[in-house]
Amino acid sequence: MTHATDAIVMEGVRKRYGEKSALDGLDLVVARGTVHGMLGPNGAGKTTAVRVLATLLRHDEGVVRVAGHDIRTEAREVRRRIGLLGQHAAVDEELSGRQNLDMFGRLYHLGARRAAARADELLERFGLVDTGRKSIKQYSGGMRRRLDLAASLITDPAVLFLDEPTTGLDPRGRAEVWASVRSLVGGGTTVLLTTQYLDEADQLADRISVVDSGRVIAEGTADQLKAKVGGDRIDVVVRDARQLASAARLFGDEATVDEDRRLVGVPAPDRMAALTRAVQALEAAGIEAEDVVVRRPTLDEVFLQLTHRTKEAV
Repeated sequence: MTHATDAIVMEGVRKRYGEKSALDGLDLVVARGTVHGMLGPNGAGKTTAVRVLATLLRHDEGVVRVAGHDIRTEAREVRRRIGLLGQHAAVDEELSGRQNLDMFGRLYHLGARRAAARADELLERFGLVDTGRKSIKQYSGGMRRRLDLAASLITDPAVLFLDEPTTGLDPRGRAEVWASVRSLVGGGTTVLLTTQYLDEADQLADRISVVDSGRVIAEGTADQLKAKVGGDRIDVVVRDARQLASAARLFGDEATVDEDRRLVGVPAPDRMAALTRAVQALEAAGIEAEDVVVRRPTLDEVFLQLTHRTKEAV
C-alpha cells in the first residue's frame, strides 16, 4: 500500500530495449526519511530503475512518482528535489575539492556567493575541510566518493539516488561513505541505494528490495528476508574430518555438510535450546567440535537462494 507521504512510488513499471525487458512490471515504494536498498545481480534492472526515477530515461508503462510528483508530467519539479550519485566519479581531478563544489553550485545557478557558502558547508559536513584546497589527484578513493556525495547534495535534495556508490573502494573508503549516508538520513534525506554488496545493504538499509530480471522478487527488512531461507541455524565445525559423517547423522536428514570446511549445518528454530542439544549430542557421541555457533542466515544466502528460485521458475 502506498501513501501520499512516500518519497518514491513505482507501480507496474516497464522498460524495453527491443525484445529485451530491462524493467518487467517493477513495483517499489520507499518511505520518506529512510534508506531503501535495491539489491540484485548485474543486469537485474537496478540502474535502469534509477535512471527512470532521475528522469534520465523514459519508461514505457507504469506509474512513477518521486517526492510527490509524477515524473512524466512534472519532471522539472522532480529534478529540483533529487540528487544522483552514479557509479563513476563526476569530479574534475584538475580542481581542488572546494573548486569542484563551487563549480557545481554555479552550474545549479546558486550564484557566486551562495555557491561558495554551500561548498564550505558541504566540505565541513563530509569531513573534507582540511583537504578542500588540495587537488583531487591527492584524494584517496573514499575521499573522492565523499566529495562526489557532497556534490550530489549541492541543492539539498529531498531524495538521493546512490547507484553502487562504493564500487571499487577499499574497506576504509566504504566505511567512510557508509558513515556519510547514515548522517544524511539522520538529517531527513531519503536514500535509494542500489548495490551488489550484501553487507552494504545489511548495514545501511531500513528495507531491501531484491530485484532480478527487471522485477522485485522479495522485499522486507534484512531480518525478514533472512527468515525466508529457514531461520536460524547451528554450524558445527568438527576437529577431525573423519568424524564429519558421524556428526551429520546426529542431526538427521535436515543436516547439510560442507566437507572443505569440516562443517555440519542444521536448522535451529529454538536457538539456544537447539544449541544445548547439539553440544550434548556431540559430547555423548565422543565427537570433538572445533566450533559450535548459532547464527542467522546471511544476506548472501538469501540472495543466492531467491535468485536461484527465479531462474528455476523461468
